[in-house]
Amino acid sequence: MNINQDWGLENSYINLPKQLFTEIPPTPVIKPQLLLFNKNLAESLELPLSFDDEETLAQLFAGNILPKNVTPIAQSYAGHQFGHFSILGDGRAHLIGEKVIHSGNRFDIQLKGSGPTPYSRGGDGRAGLGPMLREYLISEAMHALKIPTTRSLAVVKTGESIMRSTLSDGAILTRIASSHIRVGTFEYARRMLEKAELKQLADYAIDRHYPQLNDSDNKYQNFLEAVIKKQAQLMASWMHIGFIHGVMNTDNMTISGETIDYGPCAFMDIFSMEQVFSSIDRHGRYKYGNQASIAHWNLVRLADSLLLLLDNDRESGINIAEQSLATYSEIFNHAWIVGMRDKLGLCGEEEEDFSLAQKLLDWMQASKVDYTKTFHDLGQEALPEEKNYASKSFLAWHRLWSARLSRNKRSLESSRKLMQSKNPAVVPYNNHVEQSLKAAEHGDLKPFMKLMNALKKPFEDSLNNKNYRDTVVPDADYQTFCGT
Repeated sequence: MNINQDWGLENSYINLPKQLFTEIPPTPVIKPQLLLFNKNLAESLELPLSFDDEETLAQLFAGNILPKNVTPIAQSYAGHQFGHFSILGDGRAHLIGEKVIHSGNRFDIQLKGSGPTPYSRGGDGRAGLGPMLREYLISEAMHALKIPTTRSLAVVKTGESIMRSTLSDGAILTRIASSHIRVGTFEYARRMLEKAELKQLADYAIDRHYPQLNDSDNKYQNFLEAVIKKQAQLMASWMHIGFIHGVMNTDNMTISGETIDYGPCAFMDIFSMEQVFSSIDRHGRYKYGNQASIAHWNLVRLADSLLLLLDNDRESGINIAEQSLATYSEIFNHAWIVGMRDKLGLCGEEEEDFSLAQKLLDWMQASKVDYTKTFHDLGQEALPEEKNYASKSFLAWHRLWSARLSRNKRSLESSRKLMQSKNPAVVPYNNHVEQSLKAAEHGDLKPFMKLMNALKKPFEDSLNNKNYRDTVVPDADYQTFCGT
């Protein structure tokens, strides 16, 4: 085993106020086994790893051995969970360090499921195999779908069992992120730290993610507006691909604009604005149709946390925050309709485009058809011979769409190619995800690897993904779970 590991990691986060983290190493596990390793991601991170030495990789990604000169930490933060404020923190995760690549970009390397911390709140600090495989699968699928996201570098089976609803195998995920700074990090700083320390966190976040703002007149207002823009655009991109996060608490919203924490998440199958898959979202707070408004609600919490920095006068600070937050709807609506025009092959702008897109969604919901498949079908030379596409309501919409396409300043073939580049042929459909996870939990990783392979090029119709594009009538009671 090669344990002479120098990854050239830094940890700039430990220069922040000490209340924002705790220095603590991962808890070693009995018998780590490498299940998944993202070689392409490791190469892009310029990590000096011996890809063939699986024993060493297993020890590293389990936290049993650590790279040289690192200071593992667990971050503290707060969060509004289903609307209720809580003091939180990394209860089962350790930030090992930050890798700065030649481009100058900085990435966190975090172990998830790596043992208890002072923020575990009585938990065991561990994670189950199924939830860690789910995060690996969905985060990498989101990356392939061109959605801003954290990435997954490895999954290690720990050789230990954990108890949740049943006894299951333990696992550790290695997560890569532009940073793990959350809206909840600022909520924590606002309530637990002094103004000077809040300012230090904000300055760090700006230096790390929005350095171009340092010379602006009110960089804290511009920082708030930059996060608002990122999150509004992210919400539109989620809606475009039918992604439902499931637990949009403020501690699960990054200031970088990356999707984070793939717990009870799922992709839409049968379209409905009311769709909820999360077992813990009993009242539909985070349903598909609420995601944009919930993101705005979360951003209000960020604005509130930054009031002291926006202006020395509280009323002036509130006015600045309100002006900034007022931009959210326009940014989201613009991003949404731009994306929907692409999905429908439309060029230029017409006033009725919003209505055209909305009428399609209304038909999809009333007809209970598959979201991804419908858009994919529309991008083909001919629609499949299915009764849904022969209905009067669809044909009426199709005539409106065809008339709009005829006014495009591009060929029909060009519009079709645009649609095919924006509408995936395949997403991680729930039935295939569950089947692959169930097999993996019983020791057979082959179905999981086949599904991973099918999701690598989601915008292509290929033999690799053909068997994963079928529309299966879902279980009405289908739920996804948090795993904590």
